[in-house]
Amino acid sequence: MAVGQNVLRKEGYEKLTGAARYIDDITLDGMLHGKTIRSSIPCGRIKSITFDPDYDWSRIVVADYRDIPGNNYVALIENDQPLLAETEIRHCEEPILLIAAESKHEAEVAARHIRIEYEESPPVLTIEEALEGDRIIYGSDNIFKSFLIARGDVDEGFKQAHTIVEGEYRVPHQEQLYIEPQGMIAIPGDNAMTVMGSMQCPYYIHKALKHVFNLSDEQVIVIQTTTGGGFGGKEEYPSVIAAHAALLAHKAGRPVKLVYDRAEDIAATPKRHPGIIRHRTGVTKEGQLVASEIDILFDGGAYVTLSPVVLSRGAIHALGPYRCDNVRITARAVATNTPPNGAFRGFGAPQVTFAYEMQMEKVAAKLILDSVTIRQINMLREGDITATGQRLNWSVGSEDVFNAVVDRKKFFEKRGNAADKSDLRGKLYGIGLSFFFHGAGFTGSGEAKMKAQAGIGITPEGRARVLSGSTEIGQGTRTIFSQIVADELGIGCDDVEVEEPDTSRVPDSGPTVASRTCMVVGRVVQLAAYEVKQKLLRFVAERYGDADVKLIEGRFDANGKELASFSEIARAYLDLRGELKAYASYANPPGIEWDDETYTGDAYPVFSWGAMVAEVEVDPVTWAVTVTKITTAQDIGRAINPVLAAGQIEGGTLQAVGYGVLEELVWNRGRIINNQLTNYIIPTSLDAPEIETIIIEKEYPHGPFGAKGVGELPMDGAAPAIALAVYDAVGHFVTEIPITPERLMVVAG
Repeated sequence: MAVGQNVLRKEGYEKLTGAARYIDDITLDGMLHGKTIRSSIPCGRIKSITFDPDYDWSRIVVADYRDIPGNNYVALIENDQPLLAETEIRHCEEPILLIAAESKHEAEVAARHIRIEYEESPPVLTIEEALEGDRIIYGSDNIFKSFLIARGDVDEGFKQAHTIVEGEYRVPHQEQLYIEPQGMIAIPGDNAMTVMGSMQCPYYIHKALKHVFNLSDEQVIVIQTTTGGGFGGKEEYPSVIAAHAALLAHKAGRPVKLVYDRAEDIAATPKRHPGIIRHRTGVTKEGQLVASEIDILFDGGAYVTLSPVVLSRGAIHALGPYRCDNVRITARAVATNTPPNGAFRGFGAPQVTFAYEMQMEKVAAKLILDSVTIRQINMLREGDITATGQRLNWSVGSEDVFNAVVDRKKFFEKRGNAADKSDLRGKLYGIGLSFFFHGAGFTGSGEAKMKAQAGIGITPEGRARVLSGSTEIGQGTRTIFSQIVADELGIGCDDVEVEEPDTSRVPDSGPTVASRTCMVVGRVVQLAAYEVKQKLLRFVAERYGDADVKLIEGRFDANGKELASFSEIARAYLDLRGELKAYASYANPPGIEWDDETYTGDAYPVFSWGAMVAEVEVDPVTWAVTVTKITTAQDIGRAINPVLAAGQIEGGTLQAVGYGVLEELVWNRGRIINNQLTNYIIPTSLDAPEIETIIIEKEYPHGPFGAKGVGELPMDGAAPAIALAVYDAVGHFVTEIPITPERLMVVAG
């Protein structure tokens, strides 16, 4: 069996030895280098664009919105974001012009000889300003999207409450900071366009290019190159840079490479949505939730992009993994004159998880209950109903993860032994607990509408080849797909290849997002492999005149007689019939129902569950917070590759540590001013706490070999666990992250 084993990564050798070719490693004959000319104001209109008449422009290709053959928008959920600004400017760093030259240096020099004059308007830069209504920059009320989730009678619930607790929580932008910046190469053809580069979702780019150039499916080819991380930041934005490179290539008639440096990448690309989340919670004297009213406000930036998707997940997760019969959740994403925000690991859930876990602790403090008891009283268990009315019928690991991290004696011993909160070095010690969940796959009817496709083909050598548009971005897609196929076909992982994501060669498996790659696409891959196996079994039965044929450990067997190996039979099949391929599509499990209008029903086919204990030290002089240890248990269903799963959990947890205590973007009139690694601080190996990871495997019957989602979940729990550990250390609630020394000093007084 390959599933459940720590087989070597498929792409590991190439990456380890440096043989892997990232987009900036690739050079093509006649290739130009592109650069984007961006706005320097957050709001206003372009008055004039002047090209220095003393500069030699003959060697420079210049493109603006008038050079776009098709539609001047980036096709996504809404078509409101222009590929290049025409006259109106909605945010700093908005693309206005594109230039290309023989070298990067020449492009940089040419850019300094372009002058843009503006007529500025007062910008809307915060959520509060967007809601004031004095300056309307979107629609009639600056609201991109809103959701309402309602269940039971909230007003009656508050009447029944013994205590009502209110709280407001604020969460910041966060930069994805993938190792490899955004980059693309575009290659023009005869009424066609090929684009290759660093991406998560080839078919997003495929759709966007078709609209920009008025091309058919066959005329656009998108190819993923080796990609140095994504974390959601390479979900929708690569459509922008790909179309920019393609527009320059179209005008020049030559290949164009467009790669951002780190400063441009941080300044111009989407971030995690910042937000304000308000809770009003009614509880009985014993601590049971009887009413919950939650208001969510996310800053979407200047254009819609993925805000509806992020807001949706935030709304559905806003109550957390807790029971409450009377719930009203209002969620809104607002427009501001800042760069559009988009996807980042967890997309919407980390924001609301921080809020609901801080609120649960606030409720516990009000009732003089401990952290463990308040959560155990209200914990969702199998058979319970969520805020959207979904009954949890399978793979509910809530108690398992919680009990795994909370050894009551150990947890309370650590709190009790540190009653004075001080050690011999004068540091204040604290310990905090968080409990969380994350829906796996697209929300609601998303997966049913997508109908993700994948296939298995047999190579001339008799090996299996996975055909899928899902991308490898460091999470192990190629490896786990190989393990799934190997076990379904009874062959070794080395006998499975994975086709490169190329829209001319693989089907649309949906985007590589939302913890869906293993659970959803992996299941489709398994179904396609099963169909290949059935074709080969029928072939062997026909050939040997025996219907009772089995495939055991890579060899076909009939009535106990060994016939031939998988590869031998596969090659024989190809010799006689020419081709062996099978495709499958995803369908929701039976009984899954969702109403997009009322936002009720089964929001996700299944949830992954997590719990976390964080331990911190706080320096009472500098107020610096050091996270010393994190213990986390996460229920991800069957772990296809335990080492890769643990790596996902540890990496996501460390990103969440950054979210909680370090990462803060500094803004000046709508522009990020700390857009470098010298002043945007993320956790390094020296900041990484000891992380103890416990994988819980509550198998999901409709996932491949029982697997469900793992990638998003680890991002959700660390920030609140750390904040509650700080509360334990200093005795003050921190309601805004990151918990910088300056912020903590103000809170602690």
